Amino acid sequence: MNHSDNRTVNRAWWKEAVVYQVYWRSFMDANGDGYGDLQGLMQKLDYIKRLGIDVIWLNPIYESPDKDNGYDIADYYQIIPKAGTMEDFRKLLVKVHELDMKLIMDLVVNHTSYAHPWFEESRSSLDNPKRDWYIWKPGKEEGPPNNWRSYFEPSTWTYDEQTGEYYFHSFAKEQPDLNWENAELRQEIYRMMRFWLDQGIDGFRMDVINLLAKIPGFPDTEWPEHIDYLGNNPGIHDYLQEMNREVLRHYNIMTVGEIPFVTPEDGLLYVAEKRQELHTLFHFQVADDMPAWDLDRYRHIQATWHDAFRHEGWNSQFLNNHDHTRQVTRYGNDGAYRVQSAKLLATMIHTLPGTPYVFQGEEIGMTGVDFPSIDDYQDIAMHNKYREALEKGGAPDQVLRELQPLSRDNSRTPMQWNGEQHAGFTTGQPWIQINPNYAEINVERDLAAQDSIYAYYQRLISLRKMHNVMVYGDYADQSGGEAHVYAYTRSLEEETWLVVLNHSDVQQLYELPAPWQDRFQHARALLHNYDGPPAKDKVELGGTCLQLRPHEAVIYSIID
Repeated sequence: MNHSDNRTVNRAWWKEAVVYQVYWRSFMDANGDGYGDLQGLMQKLDYIKRLGIDVIWLNPIYESPDKDNGYDIADYYQIIPKAGTMEDFRKLLVKVHELDMKLIMDLVVNHTSYAHPWFEESRSSLDNPKRDWYIWKPGKEEGPPNNWRSYFEPSTWTYDEQTGEYYFHSFAKEQPDLNWENAELRQEIYRMMRFWLDQGIDGFRMDVINLLAKIPGFPDTEWPEHIDYLGNNPGIHDYLQEMNREVLRHYNIMTVGEIPFVTPEDGLLYVAEKRQELHTLFHFQVADDMPAWDLDRYRHIQATWHDAFRHEGWNSQFLNNHDHTRQVTRYGNDGAYRVQSAKLLATMIHTLPGTPYVFQGEEIGMTGVDFPSIDDYQDIAMHNKYREALEKGGAPDQVLRELQPLSRDNSRTPMQWNGEQHAGFTTGQPWIQINPNYAEINVERDLAAQDSIYAYYQRLISLRKMHNVMVYGDYADQSGGEAHVYAYTRSLEEETWLVVLNHSDVQQLYELPAPWQDRFQHARALLHNYDGPPAKDKVELGGTCLQLRPHEAVIYSIID
């Protein structure tokens, strides 16, 4: 019995890959200055390769004042000294390729730093040739041009006394937005992209790429706190199709767009193969829009994106990154069931449709933090929100508690390599505090244990390389309305996998769907996250029910 939908599968290396995100400043410090760097990353490439990774995504390494950890670029052609030199980068790229891995870089072209020479020229006079490379407007009624709110500030506009106008910034005031309506500016961006691709990199992760086009006329909005008006505006697809024609199509690369505020139907406009824009995307219906674990909501999100992308799109799967709290803390149980929960979340991300991403430290179950003071946090967004809340009369301790769970610094604490001082990350003073639990949770301990989270990730990634069903199989939800159990199948040709996940701290029973009850007797457990027999061997109630331990995850193979 064939359960595939017989769709045409267009194979591609980036669909089959597993991507590992390196937030380099927190990964490994080779020179003792407290910041991770490219040489430190080179020292740990074998560790990443051993995990089974195909692609490394490197967060921005460009010259920057570092107001927003490198996402405020002052020179696209230079390396920030904290990270190293261009020679270091070229050596890194050679070594990555020697290990048969690929490297993609962050492309940040919605905005630059206010210290970029382009912006310094642009703000120098009203008639400077680069004035139109950024977005400038006169104020109205002694205030900004409109009532829009930015990600990090109460307004998208900052007044510049030198020319008496306001400049636009979707993020912090130190990050002015580029004016993509300017054709000369676009060509300069494409030239820069070619420069890096010609170095031999393997693609781009494109920072907030759907924010490039702005609403014409910049009208006031009725709900300024709902900042979705910053993205997906008229003209965005023209820009991306031009970028593809001018640059992307000429290289065998991977492109993934960070695309907030997007529905599955709109998302398809960015990644449908016939449209010639991007390969895949990150959407944020989970990480931005689902503050805590909500199984019903998550199942709905997966179903709607799969239905929209089924025939001509490709998704990405992730639960955490440098902007979002670590997944085992936010969506799992980082206490009594930390190990089982971390393995369950990994099972889910790697078996759902799309390319899976691993954020550094996730593979050993690193957790979020609760620093006691706002001074312990480095996140510019958190500091701005804290200051704004205090100005509105908030109590400092309460405001801090409210901001802590979703602070971006939850995921930015240094990699925990061992139980020694500073977790083996640096011989100097770390740029941000180490998570206090590093003596218990670290790479050295995980590598020494056969049943560790790291070892589980190795087996999970190895399965992906051996079984196309895990990559290209059709998806169907088999949960049957269970409140805490997420079950689904992946089917390709004659092979079907059933994935069963108990997202709770207590035992659950899962009744097999009627079509699977007879066939399940021939199921084989490929991977499970507990010692001893998996749930199949605990079948009860006439062979139709699985008894699942807290946070138990099992992958079954059923061959027709």
